[in-house]
Amino acid sequence: MAILETQELTRRFGHLTAVDALTISIASGEIFGLLGPNGAGKSTVIKMLTTLLPLTAGRAKVAGFDVMYQATDVRRAIGYVPQVLSADGTLSGYENLLIFAKLYDIPRRERESRVRDSLEFMGLTNAATRLVRNYSGGMIRRLEIAQSMLHRPYVLFLDEPTVGLDPLARKMVWQLIQQLCADYGTTIFLTTHFMEEADNLCHRLAIMHQGRVAAIGNPAELKASIGSSNATLDDVFIHYTGDKLESGGNYRETSRARRTARRLG
Repeated sequence: MAILETQELTRRFGHLTAVDALTISIASGEIFGLLGPNGAGKSTVIKMLTTLLPLTAGRAKVAGFDVMYQATDVRRAIGYVPQVLSADGTLSGYENLLIFAKLYDIPRRERESRVRDSLEFMGLTNAATRLVRNYSGGMIRRLEIAQSMLHRPYVLFLDEPTVGLDPLARKMVWQLIQQLCADYGTTIFLTTHFMEEADNLCHRLAIMHQGRVAAIGNPAELKASIGSSNATLDDVFIHYTGDKLESGGNYRETSRARRTARRLG
């Protein structure tokens, strides 16, 4: 059963069509990855699905709620971890989670146990009273995921969840994402530029190019689609989006990525 579906989802900015008639369906409990070069429309898709940006045309439903007409219900049903910092470094991990518990309107009698359970699940119990500015990059990311999961959402959106992390921290976040899916049945919708991450985590992938879906399927299907027995996801990405991996981005994107890397490093 689909927990997230779009039909001809479109977003225009003046004469520029950032997302062009996107139609996808994601099953409950699935880890779904959205890949594409900078400017392909990935972030715009997430912003529309999380109700941060209105649709120009088409429709989208998340957890059975229309993102345009039932935005409040959608927000209650989802969690969202953006690239930008969402934890307060001047507070402890426990205090950050307690604030989010109040923002999500979790009943007072449940807040303490919910926060403690989240800290334990994320492996942060021993660091609960430490200021977040003293956390490592991987610990900050785990705390941010904990914040987004306090109200037990049906769908968790992760925008570049491991950008700026070292390989060990990245693998810890991978394990956490898989555990959320296995233990809670959470549906994960993530964007990434790391092909290894997409190959290891995602049940299915969609590759976007110039606002449209160029290919969709599980990693094995996508590799087979380009007719090479030894194909990698890098080869698939290049095949569907152009002759090279787009890793640079414009000035604004580069600046944002470096800021994220600094605060997580």
